Amino acid sequence: MGALNTLGSHSFPHTSPQIPSIAFMVYQMQFATLTAALIFGSVPERTRFVPAMIFTVFWTTFVYDFVAYWTWADRGWIRNFSCIGDIYTAMATTNSSSPSAVPCQIGGYDFAGGGPVHIASGFAGLAYCLVLGKRKHIHVEHHSLVNVMFGTGILWFGWLAFNGGSEGAANTRAAMASTNTTIAAACGALTWIWFDFIWTRKLSALSFCSGAVAGLVGITPAAGFVAPWAAIVIGFLTALACNSWCRVKKHIGFDDSFDAFSVHGCGGFIGNILTGIFAQKWVGKLDGTDYPGGWLEGNWIQVGYQLGGSTAIAVWSFTISGILCLIINKIPYLHLRQTETDEALGGDFVEMGEVGYMLVISEPEGEILDDEHAFNLGTRHDGKRISMGDALHHNSDARSSVGSKKTGSSFDILKRPHINRVRGNDSEVSMSSFTDSASAHQEKGASTRQNGHGHSHGVVNFAADVDRL
Repeated sequence: MGALNTLGSHSFPHTSPQIPSIAFMVYQMQFATLTAALIFGSVPERTRFVPAMIFTVFWTTFVYDFVAYWTWADRGWIRNFSCIGDIYTAMATTNSSSPSAVPCQIGGYDFAGGGPVHIASGFAGLAYCLVLGKRKHIHVEHHSLVNVMFGTGILWFGWLAFNGGSEGAANTRAAMASTNTTIAAACGALTWIWFDFIWTRKLSALSFCSGAVAGLVGITPAAGFVAPWAAIVIGFLTALACNSWCRVKKHIGFDDSFDAFSVHGCGGFIGNILTGIFAQKWVGKLDGTDYPGGWLEGNWIQVGYQLGGSTAIAVWSFTISGILCLIINKIPYLHLRQTETDEALGGDFVEMGEVGYMLVISEPEGEILDDEHAFNLGTRHDGKRISMGDALHHNSDARSSVGSKKTGSSFDILKRPHINRVRGNDSEVSMSSFTDSASAHQEKGASTRQNGHGHSHGVVNFAADVDRL
């Protein structure tokens, strides 16, 4: 922030010569904020908000800023692996203007952040996850597949700017990077689908989204270094490796909840290594850059550079992240993990006082919730009504109903139906209760209701299945 007065229309000649320095600053700021956000894909539904924000400030300062400099700065040691000793010796014995102190920029390749973004965030997520431990309530993988698909589409589109924009210019190499990005994503999506099909015999939309993200992660360091045919291979291998690790982590009981480590950490590491294998000189020459290529062109040391840089970033991120978590967790009122009661209710409800939706089960003789505070979904066979309720209106009831039997109340409130809940009758509730039987949906169908404006709404088909609650 102290250097903001030095930014303007001029460019950084060695880093982004074709765009204003102020544009470069904003672009890199977005990289930093996105990277920090990725960490928390490993620890949702059990981490507290304020300590997490404090962690983010220190993590960005002591992890991301360091590894970004190592990878992309003129004198970053990963970028100058082959001559880093000469550079620092010359700087120490003479001065920085000495010819021997000029960076050679022959070292690790990372076009758009395989190390600073994906490896760093993935291994930070691993450390955070190990400090917090597993969730008390293990939920389904997603609560809205529509949102998952929609988010993946937005992410894929944004990744074209993420990778293509890392060229810092609108030129042929930027177009090549964007082309490789979408090829790898598509190949990763198809690979994940068909690999899952071997085990499930289902063509899953969730598998498509997971594979697309894995392909995008894998191509990130390679986007501006490899040919389009190599993007196919990278998307395939990254998705296959990440899918395999996701299966392993379930067997060993590692609760990397939304696969931040499994996809970003593992995928970024694999993508970095594959960049050293498939990098080709002609791709760099699209914008006049000259580099020695990778294994395909006989530059055998390149994979060593990639492995060394990736390992250093992984170790640094994991170690510093773990230390930060342990320190913050010891500070009064800044414990990282929610209490068991708060975890059962959900952090958004407890810390923010708001939720997206909640389920209300009403007794037949109980009060009828008005349209202002509930959306009636249907009626169970025992006469109990099912509604989507307003958490703020009924927050005291929601709190009192968790973990114990309610008496003298006309309804039980369950925030977010996909989450396991202890109802008033001490029975476990989860979204799986609504989806176990496809035949039940077909036989019982859906109900409709009239809202206060006279419009007819189709009721969610799973409403009939709540007899199991």
